Amino acid sequence: MELSAETINEMNLFGFETADVAGLWELLIRFAFNSIIVGIIIHCFYYPKSKRKDYYFTFSLIAVSVFFLIFLLGSVKLKIGFALGIFAIFGIIRYRTESIAIREMTYLFTIIAISVINALSVQISYSEIIATNLIFILATFILESSRCIKHVSCKLIMYDKIQLIVPEKYEELKKDLTERTGLNITKIEIGHIDFLRDATMLKVYYHSSSDEINSVDQLTKLPRENESF
Repeated sequence: MELSAETINEMNLFGFETADVAGLWELLIRFAFNSIIVGIIIHCFYYPKSKRKDYYFTFSLIAVSVFFLIFLLGSVKLKIGFALGIFAIFGIIRYRTESIAIREMTYLFTIIAISVINALSVQISYSEIIATNLIFILATFILESSRCIKHVSCKLIMYDKIQLIVPEKYEELKKDLTERTGLNITKIEIGHIDFLRDATMLKVYYHSSSDEINSVDQLTKLPRENESF
């Protein structure tokens, strides 16, 4: 986008140099483009399935923070330890208060990667930047599409009929769990067995009929009595 000579002269009167104006427009254009790409991935691919507003908020602000951090650290205006900036970005993943599910972690890395690419690719043509971002969107669309990849969910179940956990009664166990849960079960794994209470821990894999992601399915262990999900 080119500015007229009259507009540039008016900005110079207010103390803006021509290089500063060009750099400002470069920043705004790249930030708007990055926001559109990140918004598509978060709003169109991640949020419809997870319905997690907390991660929607987190991913959006991380995209803004990473973009400005990388763009300004990589410019002539702020020449400080660039490696320190990269370390700080990925340090936010290490110093977190709670564990992040694999799906959310993958989206977090994707958002950071896109923001870094769009902020650093000053010497790359706009066509290459657009092509790179479109590949990110296409890959996310294909991997999130249930037509291409059938997603398998899993649940932990405390089961009371331990007489059915023997290999000879696997089909009977699967039938009983299907009738009691209504899930399209494909695989069952047997974990801890408590003969004193006639109970066992089962990990059940099933094909979900809904496109929504159930955050409870990500539990790897049952909480204690005084803890919540």
